[in-house]
Amino acid sequence: MSHLVLTIGPTHTLRQAARMMSARRIGAAVVIDPEHAGIGILTERDILDSVAAGEDPDAELAAQHRTEELTFASPEWTLEDAAAAMVKGGFRHLVWSKTTTWPGCCPCATSSAAGHRRRRPARGL
Repeated sequence: MSHLVLTIGPTHTLRQAARMMSARRIGAAVVIDPEHAGIGILTERDILDSVAAGEDPDAELAAQHRTEELTFASPEWTLEDAAAAMVKGGFRHLVWSKTTTWPGCCPCATSSAAGHRRRRPARGL
């Protein structure tokens, strides 16, 4: 799990996002659009899929490739809860928030289920 969070705007190109993610050695960026309710997430997979489809990373924008239907981990979740939610939902990144709402930009982190093994059943999912 990374406690380092990269936030980008919707008009960042995929190349700009990839460079920032690479420099920080993280696999996702939170996309905040002041003109759009909620937040989104742009992952390395989103960028990879766009490039593989022949799209221009200098022309494609984060807003066009972000995921907007996010699952937020509540402050009470264990790592096992998070891993279970990611496996069940079929995604690799989860936004962790120290609050149950997202009032702009709060402290959060993204987590990846890759390589994480549950030691005990997750609760409350």
